[in-house]
Amino acid sequence: MAKPPAVYSAMQNLTEQGELGKQASSESPTFSSLLPLKSDSSQTQSLVEQGKKLYDRGQFTEAVKLLQQAAAAFKTSRDGLQEAMTLSNLSLADQQLGLWAEAEEAIAQSLKLLESGENTGTSGERSQIIAQALDVQGQLQLAQGQAETALTTWQKAADIYQQIGDKVRLTRNRINSTQAFQALGLYLQANKILNEVQQTLTSLPDSLIVATGLGSLGNVRRVVGDLNVSRLILQKSLAVAKRVQSPKAIAEAQLSLGNTARAQQDTQAALQYYQEAAAVSVSSITRIPAHLNLLSLLLEKKQDRDALALSSQIQSEISNLPPSRTSVYTRIKFAQNLTQLKEKSSIDTPSWLNIAQQLSTAIEQAQSLQDRRAESYAMGSLGELYEKTKQFSDAQQLTDKALFIAQSINASDIAYQWQWQLGRILKKEGDIKGAIASYNVAYKTLQSLRGDLVAINPDVQFSFRENIEPVYRELVELLLRSPQGSSASVPFEKLDQQDASLLKANALRSPEQGINQDNLKLARDVIESLQLAELDNFFRSACLNPTQALDPVVDKKDQRAAVIYPIILPDRLDVILKLPNQDLRHYKTVIAQSDVENTIAKLRKNLLNVTATARVKQQSQQIYDWLIRPAQTELVNSGIKTLVFVLDGELRNIPMAVLYDKQQEKYLLEKYAIALTPGLQLLDPKPLRQIQLNALTAGVSEKRPVEGKEFPQLENVPRELKEIKSEVSKSEELLNQQFTQTNLQNKLQTVPFSVVHLATHGEFSSDADKTFILTWDKLVKVKEFDNLLRVSDKNRFSGIELLVLSACQTAEGDKRAALGLAGIAMRAGVRSTLATLWSIDDRSTADVMSEFYRQLKAGVNKAQALQRAQLGVFAKEKAPYFWAPYVLVGNWL
Repeated sequence: MAKPPAVYSAMQNLTEQGELGKQASSESPTFSSLLPLKSDSSQTQSLVEQGKKLYDRGQFTEAVKLLQQAAAAFKTSRDGLQEAMTLSNLSLADQQLGLWAEAEEAIAQSLKLLESGENTGTSGERSQIIAQALDVQGQLQLAQGQAETALTTWQKAADIYQQIGDKVRLTRNRINSTQAFQALGLYLQANKILNEVQQTLTSLPDSLIVATGLGSLGNVRRVVGDLNVSRLILQKSLAVAKRVQSPKAIAEAQLSLGNTARAQQDTQAALQYYQEAAAVSVSSITRIPAHLNLLSLLLEKKQDRDALALSSQIQSEISNLPPSRTSVYTRIKFAQNLTQLKEKSSIDTPSWLNIAQQLSTAIEQAQSLQDRRAESYAMGSLGELYEKTKQFSDAQQLTDKALFIAQSINASDIAYQWQWQLGRILKKEGDIKGAIASYNVAYKTLQSLRGDLVAINPDVQFSFRENIEPVYRELVELLLRSPQGSSASVPFEKLDQQDASLLKANALRSPEQGINQDNLKLARDVIESLQLAELDNFFRSACLNPTQALDPVVDKKDQRAAVIYPIILPDRLDVILKLPNQDLRHYKTVIAQSDVENTIAKLRKNLLNVTATARVKQQSQQIYDWLIRPAQTELVNSGIKTLVFVLDGELRNIPMAVLYDKQQEKYLLEKYAIALTPGLQLLDPKPLRQIQLNALTAGVSEKRPVEGKEFPQLENVPRELKEIKSEVSKSEELLNQQFTQTNLQNKLQTVPFSVVHLATHGEFSSDADKTFILTWDKLVKVKEFDNLLRVSDKNRFSGIELLVLSACQTAEGDKRAALGLAGIAMRAGVRSTLATLWSIDDRSTADVMSEFYRQLKAGVNKAQALQRAQLGVFAKEKAPYFWAPYVLVGNWL
């Protein structure tokens, strides 16, 4: 059975666009307009018009009933054209209800009628209706995860619109198609279409259609992460709406601008836009979501009294809403906000009973509408409220019912939330076995939805961290629980510094002998899946497909390598160790997550200070004691020479090479070659020594102002590229003005290079839109990078074995910035990436790179080559600032 489109969080997505519970107008075809009917069909026409009104009000079940009657009447009267159009509308309404099989049947019947030509009017009339039906079919296909099929269908519709000169519907069709390109990871194509649509819309005279079209385009730009462009387009939409004097379009543009400003973390602007949208709106359709989003922001800013006053106003507005899906979702979102207000404020807030009543009414309305999807949301939300008030029996009963409904309509995107919720409830009741089972089902549901988990919330990172990531982490925490219970902990602040350090390093560590291999393997798989899910979320698409499991590489191809998986949990740091051809090992340190992250943050700061070597040793020693010391005997006994880390959280922001063994007075770099990988899998690992080195080198050495940013001179870049050329006989160079995106791509399409070396400014960020590489005249964003390096769509992994990014850095103050590095490494489609965590304007970069290639040429693997190159600098300069920032991501062979 086909899957519905996924939403990260039903509750948080409710007010994302201008209409509660619906996607932006660009994301779903509008209800078709019927052609003029014959006089004897006026009663049937009335059924369709009533159906349209019910659809617009969110009363989809009633709309379906009327449309079914109308379609049957048109069939009886042998009016094939009107029957086909009504069936297309019926498919739209079925899609809203998640009735995927029914939606498929309705649109298939519509197209069959139209293609037969039987009683379907003139060819001109029929063409327009066929195109609209194809639009509906394409939307259904995309909702079911069939992005390539949807593209084909929409192209057929576009061809018809072009033939008949329907520019308005062609524009909407092209905006729709960009979603499919995004889902397939084809960002350059999507961007090209969006730019063309923007030019088309801005070239047309002012009209309501232009205002709403720009609004749809701005919403799509926000969805795909182009926040600055989104804001500019929505400002144009607002300007046009004001000139054509449409209060509805003005309010919708302001609401969308508020959502984009909020995604940009421009809270003040978002507040103003929401207030303006609510003030100008003549309809509750935009006024209530504006008020709800404003309430959410006030709570975020801890303006509790203003939030309480606004909540009273919202309650009055909601009470006047007629029963509809809009009303149901509004009450759910409102109840969530009231819950947050009650939990975080000491002022006189609405009672739990009052909040529960909002959800009870939502359930009753959903049931009266026979809207099973909305009923599941409402019932599960009431179960969550009972969970929060510790009424676990009632919470479990409601959650079970909500889950049953979600599963009965194949709504996996809702079901995982209730499976997770049930797991939390069982955990709180002490049923750990049952909790693990529920969490495991939620995890598997998320895995099945991976291809659909694209960002549709204005604040994607927040949504992911609040509604997806906890499922993985909480399951891992349960799997790695000691059967005997947790070790007792001692408050560190009550101990002197020496004793506290000793306890952190040793006394609180548990060998966890009772955890079985199945749990360890599953915990490791879950963490690996979380890493891939983070990258999917980073790119707003699921198109990372590693081809080789990591274990066989360690067991067979490199038996001198071990893999270390640190896992940061709220009250402890767990580590899973994989040694060649051995069972997994596990050890932990009982320590608060905040203590771990504070140590990492201090170390990261001191690494950038040339004079802070003593502090670096002290802080990196703590991390060494957590991650390496418990395993060091086994590492030695197993003859390990390379450590491969699958890093978690903020550990990604520091180089493992700098971890310090106080007993031996050695950095980890002095003992092991080191590599990183974002997950348990690699892209078909091949030793680079088996491949002839053939390098394309490129760089920018001069000071450059590009896209509003000032990039300083990198004076050592020409020397770096020259020395690489001396080590790699077959190489080509693009320096300064020659280093453009076009020239680079042309070179890559002409010659099959095994190495691409870019010596230029770049930045890694947790925001894909802020992760870029500098060429001479533009910033190449990470989303464009795979298109740049990939020779052809048919051969994604085109033979580039190694990508080197020297002079790049992680964004300052971004705790998850290294996600951008992992993103580039995975998305570039190369087997290995060598990059820097901070930029060093010094000869040491050229020295490291030159020696790295010299070692590769001598036949050692990439990890060993990097180790030797770094040790060469270390011999001259002990400060980690100079030798530590280099990290190898991916295949280390």
